[in-house]
Amino acid sequence: MVTIVDTLNRSQEKTDARPRHPEKAHRPDNPVQRKPKWIRVKAPTSPVYKETQKTVRQNNLVTVCEEAGCPNIGECWSKKHASFMILGDTCTRACAFCNVRTGMPGPVDPKEPQGVADAVAAMGLEHVVITSVDRDDLDDGGATHFADVINAIRKTSPATTVEVLTPDFLRKDGALEIVIEAKPDVFNHNLETVPSKYLKVRPGARYFHSIRLLQRAKELDAEMFTKSGIMVGLGEERNEVLQLMDDLRSADVDFLTIGQYLQPSKKHHPVMDFITPEDFKGYERIAYAKGFLKVSATPLTRSSHHAGEDFADLRAARQAKLGH
Repeated sequence: MVTIVDTLNRSQEKTDARPRHPEKAHRPDNPVQRKPKWIRVKAPTSPVYKETQKTVRQNNLVTVCEEAGCPNIGECWSKKHASFMILGDTCTRACAFCNVRTGMPGPVDPKEPQGVADAVAAMGLEHVVITSVDRDDLDDGGATHFADVINAIRKTSPATTVEVLTPDFLRKDGALEIVIEAKPDVFNHNLETVPSKYLKVRPGARYFHSIRLLQRAKELDAEMFTKSGIMVGLGEERNEVLQLMDDLRSADVDFLTIGQYLQPSKKHHPVMDFITPEDFKGYERIAYAKGFLKVSATPLTRSSHHAGEDFADLRAARQAKLGH
């Protein structure tokens, strides 16, 4: 995961007595298991990491990387990789795996698109990822705001490639079309898990709606790369993961990411299995055999991890395929 920032005021958060996840507050605890050796990483100490941390503090920003305890934070912050989380810090969904605050969000900030564009320009980003919380309270699910952010980046930094990681826009007719019309270079929407786990892990979403969303995105713009990711270790069976790969390929998805689920707190879904690096390698080999242009499958893989390098690989893979 790369740096995901949001303009939430930290002092405001400290005085907010409302639980971060009110829907989980009264659930029984699920003990957090000790991580295996292949997931442990060294504490970040590089000067660039500290510089990025200082920038985050000075601008009163909140990072999902910090709050979720992402194992890649040292690597990503040391490279000044950045992915901006728009539309606020509060999600209208309550997924069992996610550590983002849940509840009723505040109003959309009309100045945010230009603010994000200015930050992209100031940091000199060659590739940027724009993600968001779910906004079921908005008529278009936040699609127009996504488009405004993309357009502002295009105007300010025309050479920067833009990747969006969007919600599912469930029951938001026309929302996807608004985002695709703004022409992101990569459209990403994560399935998160296999369909048999949706009721428990992702209860507000619908698996086949998400598959259709990805398929429709490619139908609207065949030149755009599409991408999706899942977590493993939630109790899924291997054959379910392989079927999910087939479902994504039937939707002509180009890029698949697979990473290990890590439990944010005792109130979140427990880790059912720690998948070995060898098993991840097996998933990678099978996914490539099924026709994905790019696959990232490791315990530490996250949806936006190495996004810039991966985009370059995607373009090269497509060119090689067309050359043949």
